Amino acid sequence: MSKSAKVNPIPDGYHTITPGLMVHGADAAIDFYRRAFGAEAGPAVRGPDGKVMHVELTIGDSRIMLGEEMPDMGYPGPKRLGGTPCGLYVYVKDVDQSFERALKAGATVRQPIQDQFWGDREGSLTDPFGHVWSLATRKENLSPEETQRRGEEWMRKLAAGQG
Repeated sequence: MSKSAKVNPIPDGYHTITPGLMVHGADAAIDFYRRAFGAEAGPAVRGPDGKVMHVELTIGDSRIMLGEEMPDMGYPGPKRLGGTPCGLYVYVKDVDQSFERALKAGATVRQPIQDQFWGDREGSLTDPFGHVWSLATRKENLSPEETQRRGEEWMRKLAAGQG
C-alpha cells in the first residue's frame, strides 16, 4: 500500500473498544474460548519463548485481544491478582445453551441464569483463567422508567432479605 493511501483510523472489523485479556496459559485459553464461545483465532504472534504475545479472537461480531501474562511488564493475569475487577457482558441468541456450552468447556458458575429486572435473562461464570463472563439474552424491551421501577423494587426486596 502506498503511503498516500488514506488510512481508516478505526480498522475495518473493529469496534471503538476492543478488550485485551492477559492470561497464564494463552494457548489453553485460545482452546477454551473456541470450545466455550465459538471463538475464531487469528494468527498468533509468539515471543522467543514460543508463548503467545498477541492473538485476536473473534466471538460473534466482536474481537478480543489475548496474550500471555507478562507480570514483569505490568500485565498480570487475573489468577496472579487473585481475581478480576471487571468482566465481559456478552449477548447471545440462547443464553441457556451458551451457558451450558461454556460450563462443559470448563467454566464455573458465578451466578446462575435468571431473568433480570432490566429485561435480560442472564448468568455469569468464571473461565479457567480467572476472567468473568456474563452471558445474556434480551427478553424484554423496557422503557427507562420501567427499568427504574423494577430496579427499585429489586433493591427493596434485596434490602428485606428476599433477593
